Amino acid sequence: MKILVTGGAGFIGSAFVRLLLTGSEDLEVANLDALTYAGNLENLASVERDPRYRFLHVDLRDAAATSSAVEGFGPDAIVHFAAESHVDRSILSPKPVIDTNFTGTFHLLEAARRLEVARFVHVSTDEVYGSIDEPGEADETWPLRTSSPYSASKAASDLLALSYAATYGLNVSVTRASNNYGPFQFPEKLIPLMISNALADEELPVYGDGQQVRDWLYVDDHCRAIRAVLEKGRGGEIYNIGGTRDLPNLDVVHRILAATGKPDSLIRYVVDRPGHDRRYAITSEKLMRETSWRPQVDFEDGLAETVGWYRQNTGWVERVRSGAYREWQERNYGRREFEFGRG
Repeated sequence: MKILVTGGAGFIGSAFVRLLLTGSEDLEVANLDALTYAGNLENLASVERDPRYRFLHVDLRDAAATSSAVEGFGPDAIVHFAAESHVDRSILSPKPVIDTNFTGTFHLLEAARRLEVARFVHVSTDEVYGSIDEPGEADETWPLRTSSPYSASKAASDLLALSYAATYGLNVSVTRASNNYGPFQFPEKLIPLMISNALADEELPVYGDGQQVRDWLYVDDHCRAIRAVLEKGRGGEIYNIGGTRDLPNLDVVHRILAATGKPDSLIRYVVDRPGHDRRYAITSEKLMRETSWRPQVDFEDGLAETVGWYRQNTGWVERVRSGAYREWQERNYGRREFEFGRG
């Protein structure tokens, strides 16, 4: 089987590529990535020499390059992670999330439709449901109520993907996951930012009162769920993927400080961001019922594993924070064209 993974140099995409390559030998994986700020090929150092793996340096905003890459690889399935995924960045500059998350998805869907790709999984977020009052939990029929350009771009791309199932018969499933965490996460999201700041004895900025509630999902559990949807999910359907562990952000920050042995005095409260959703909550009953998937990693164990990884990989954190990894990628990849299979 040949699987094309978009955004495979990112946090979740790289974890999915690593998961795929620990399985069947009868598999080829192509990682299509534009290597924007959060795309880091260091995340794939463990598989870069695997003969089943290849890298395609392609920007989904380029329709011709996208079509050529998909045609050149000839995938049996596409798993679409590639996205600009940070809410704060989308607030400061909305255009990149529209260009990549919506227009880029359109280009990929068009390539998949033209080439009659057999399976397509579009990876999205629970943020499309917006803030949910207790004790509610969103299922897949919950109304969409977006609060940021990022979540709006994802909701739009979800609906576009589902329209290709209804109109063209493309075998598309959409997944919507809760907040991910784990090793290799770019230190701009809550958990990696707080861990890396704490380890460096820097202040930990907390938005507002810190009582925003999020459901936490370990990245490997998310990837196992994506694989389950790829294998058993139905076309034209949406599947929520939750970690079944909802906690206020401030609680998470206190746990990180305890795990790193740092004082609570490092916490600094900052003005809340515009449109900050108060509570996310989803149910994964449909996914569990149809695929038998269950989250396997408890939050306490996953957080301890994550803190340990960042403690042991300070060089990775320093290169990411300084941008040195991007300079290396530019030297190696940015000034030459990629030919299929020769990245």
